[in-house]
Amino acid sequence: MSRQEEERLNAEGILNDNEREEEGVNFIEEIIREDLKNGKNDGRVHTRFPPEPNGYLHIGHAKAICIDFGMAEKYGGLCNLRFDDTNPTKEDTEYVESIKRDIRWLGFDWGDRLYYASDYFDKMYEYAVQLIKKGKAYVCDLSAEEIKEYRGTLTEPGKESPYRNRSVEENLDLFERMKNGEFPEGSKVLRAKIDMASGNINMRDPVLYRIQYATHHRTGDKWCIYPMYDYAHPIEDALEGITHSLCTLEFADHRPLYEWVLDNVDYSKDAKGRPRQIEFARLNLTYTVMSKRKLKTLVEEGYVRGWDDPRMPTISGLRRRGYTPEAIRDFCERIGVARRDSIVDIALLEHCVRDDLNKRAPRAMVVLNPLKVVIKNYPEGQVEWLETENNPEMPEMGVRKIPFSREIYIEREDFMEDPPKKFFRLKPGGEVRLKSAYIIRCEEVVKDPETGEIIELICTYDPESKSGGANAGRKVKGTLHWVDAAHAVPCEVRLYERLFTVPDPDNDEDGRSFTEKINPDSLKVLTGCLAEINLKGAKTEDRFQFLRHGYFCVDPDSTEEILVFNRIVSLKDTWAKMKNKA
Repeated sequence: MSRQEEERLNAEGILNDNEREEEGVNFIEEIIREDLKNGKNDGRVHTRFPPEPNGYLHIGHAKAICIDFGMAEKYGGLCNLRFDDTNPTKEDTEYVESIKRDIRWLGFDWGDRLYYASDYFDKMYEYAVQLIKKGKAYVCDLSAEEIKEYRGTLTEPGKESPYRNRSVEENLDLFERMKNGEFPEGSKVLRAKIDMASGNINMRDPVLYRIQYATHHRTGDKWCIYPMYDYAHPIEDALEGITHSLCTLEFADHRPLYEWVLDNVDYSKDAKGRPRQIEFARLNLTYTVMSKRKLKTLVEEGYVRGWDDPRMPTISGLRRRGYTPEAIRDFCERIGVARRDSIVDIALLEHCVRDDLNKRAPRAMVVLNPLKVVIKNYPEGQVEWLETENNPEMPEMGVRKIPFSREIYIEREDFMEDPPKKFFRLKPGGEVRLKSAYIIRCEEVVKDPETGEIIELICTYDPESKSGGANAGRKVKGTLHWVDAAHAVPCEVRLYERLFTVPDPDNDEDGRSFTEKINPDSLKVLTGCLAEINLKGAKTEDRFQFLRHGYFCVDPDSTEEILVFNRIVSLKDTWAKMKNKA
C-alpha cells in the first residue's frame, strides 16, 4: 500500500480502528478485549475463515487460519469454516476437500460449523430485492468495460450510468428476469446505487450480482445469477452471528461497502447481531509467490509437479516436504499480527522448522554418494550391533541398534587422496572415527583400472576404540557417518532449494516475468543412496535428521523397494546467524 493510499484510508476512517503503534501489541486482541469488557455481542467472540474453493491454500492462508481460529480459541469463542462459492466457473470440490484437509492438519477444527456462501443464495436474492424496492439498487446494461470506464479514477469522479434512474418496478422486473435466465451472460448486472463521486472507487455503484451460466458444484443449475463477494460477505457474517470478521489489508478500502450493505439490508430478523470487519497485514514471504493465479501457472505449465510439489508454498506442498504443523503455527505466532504489509524472510520459517524438528526428529545415518570401505582386519561373516542415541537433544527418545561388519559405506566426499592441510576426514594413512563405532585407518586406495575412479578403500580398525574399549577415549579429529553394506536400505533423496533465485520474484522492474526467475537447481534427485536399516519400513511423513545432511521426510512416492526422501531443510540456519549478528 502506498503512503498516499494509506493517508486516504486514514482520512476516511478506514484504518483508524487499527491504529496501534506500540511494538508487540496485537491490535486485534485489543479490539476483542475492549468488546468483551463492554459486553458487546453478549460477550461472544465468533470468527470465520472464508476461503474461495478455487485453489489450494498456501502459507499466507495459514497465517489467516491461525488468526481466525486462534483468536476464537484464545477468547473462548467459535470459528466457522465458510466456503465463498460465489463464482462457479472457478470452483471445484477438489479444492473444498483439500482446504478442509489442510485446516485439520494445521490443528484446527470447525466442529459442526461448516457453511457455504451458497447456503444463503435465497436470502441474498431476497435482500437484493429489498435494496431495489428502497431505491438502493438498479439493473445496469453497461458492459464490464463500460462500467470500468464510467467508474473514473483515483483523481477523477465517475459518471452515472444511463440506466441508474430506472424505476423500482422496471428494476424488479429486470432483476427477476435475470434470475430466470432471460438475458445473455454479461448483458446486465445489478448495481448498488451509492455515490459515483466517492473518493473510494469501491463505493461508485459497485456490482452486486452478475449473470453466469455455469453449473454450481452445490446448487447445480438452480441459479444463473451470482452475488459478488463484497455483497455476499457481510450478509454471510451477519447471518452466522460473526462478531469479528478478520481479513487481510487489501480489504480495508472495501470496508465502507461492507458497512453500507449492513446499513441498508434488513437482516435483523435473521441474524444475531452486527459483525465488524477488522483488517490485518497479509503474509509476504521472500523467494515466494502467493498469487493463486501465479501458483496455478506454475502447476499448469509444468514448472512444478503439482499443487503439493514440495517447492510450492501451498500447505499441501509444505506438508509433503516435511514441514510440521507445529512449526508453521510457531512461525505465524512469531511474525505476529500487524496492520502494515511487510515482507518476511523465508529464513525465519526455515528456522522455525529446524527448531521444531531438532527436538522431535530421530537421527539416522544415510550415505548420499556411497564409497565402499573394506575393513580387512575385521572378521569375515561377523556382525555386531552397536548402540547409538536416537536424539542427543532428547535423551528420553532412547537409543537404537545399528549393525557393523567388515564392509561399510561412507560418503565419497569424506575421502580425499590428496587433501588440503585442514582436511580432517579420511585420507591415505589417516584415521577417523566412525560414528558410534570404531576408529579406522586408510591403508590402500582401489581404483578402476580404466577410468581411474576410486571405487574402494581398504582400511583397518582399532578393536579397542569403540565405546567401552581400552582406546575408546583416543582422540582423532574427524568423525564420519556410515552405513553397513549388508544391511543398507536403498533410497532416493530429493534435495530441494528455493524455487526462485531472487527474494522478490513478483517485482517486474527488471523486465522479467516471475517464471524467468525460477531456480533451475531447485530440485536435485540423488539415486543410489543408502540408509541405515532402522529406516526400513519408514512411513510417509516420517521425519529424520540425516547426520550432517539436514532434515528429511519420507515422500509418498516411496515403494517397498526404494524409500524416497525429501530434504525439508538443511542444517545451516541462516536466520539464527542473522539474529546472532544483530
